[in-house]
Amino acid sequence: MNGPTIVALLYDFDKTLCTQDMQNYDFIPSLGMAPGDFWREANDFCQAEHMDGVLAYMYTMIRKCQALGVPLTRQSLNRCGQRITFFPGVQDWFSRLNQYGSLLGVQVEHYVISSGLREIIDGSTIAGEFKEIYASEFYYDGEGRPVWPRLAVNFTAKTQFVYRINKGVLDVADDKALNDSMPDNSKRVPFTNMIYIGDGLSDVPCMKMMRAYGGQAIAVYQAANRSGVEQLLRQRRVDFIYPADYREGTALEATVKQIIRKMAVNHHLNEEHARQLRDI
Repeated sequence: MNGPTIVALLYDFDKTLCTQDMQNYDFIPSLGMAPGDFWREANDFCQAEHMDGVLAYMYTMIRKCQALGVPLTRQSLNRCGQRITFFPGVQDWFSRLNQYGSLLGVQVEHYVISSGLREIIDGSTIAGEFKEIYASEFYYDGEGRPVWPRLAVNFTAKTQFVYRINKGVLDVADDKALNDSMPDNSKRVPFTNMIYIGDGLSDVPCMKMMRAYGGQAIAVYQAANRSGVEQLLRQRRVDFIYPADYREGTALEATVKQIIRKMAVNHHLNEEHARQLRDI
C-alpha cells in the first residue's frame, strides 16, 4: 500500500495496561461488593444460563445496579475510568514509541481490543492515545440508561478486529467492506507490521493469529500470572514475555523498539525490490 510505513500496536487492556479488571477499581465497590463476589455471581449466571461470558457480566452489571438503586449511565462509567491504575510507564509509553517511529519514518498507531467496557476506557487518562478502541459497550436509551449490548467482545471475537485494522475498515457496522476481497498489497496495515500485547489465555486467539501471519506477540505479566505466561512461551503461543513495566529503558521497551525497527527495514527493502522490478 502506498504511503508511510504503518506499525500497529494492539493491546488488551485489563492486566495488560492496567493492574486488574477495570470494573474492580470503582464500579464494583460502588455496589458494596468485593470484586471476587461480583465475578463469581456473573460467572455462575453465565454457567446456569449457558450464556456468553461477556454478555453475562454486562447483564449482571445492569441487574445489580437496578436491584441496589445504583445509577448506571455512560457518564457514571466514564467516571469509573478516572480511577484506573496503570502499570509503570504506561502514561508516556505511547508518545515515546510514536517519537521513535517518527525517527525511522514509521507511523506508529495504537489500538485496544478488550473484553472490558469501552465506556470505562473512554474515561481513562490514556483514551486519547488510541486510533480506535474495540471493547464491549452498552446501547443507551433516551434517558441515558443501558438497555442492550451495543458490542460484546469475547475472546475469540477479538480476532475480527485484527482483520479490521489490517484492512483499515474500522467501523464495526461495516461488515461488507470487511468481507470484500482485497489484494494483500492494498491492505492498510499488513499483519507483518502488527504487534499484539496481552497478558494471558484470553489473548491467545490474537497471539496465535499474529504468529501465523508474521506479526509479533508479546505477553506481559505480574507475579501472580508469571507461570501462566511462561507456559505460553513454552507452547510457542507468544514470541516474548516481560514484566508489565512500560518505563523507559526496560527490556519490554527495547524489544518493541527493535521490532519496529525491523518492520521499518523490511518495508524499505520491499519497496526497493518493487522499484527494481518496475525498472527492468
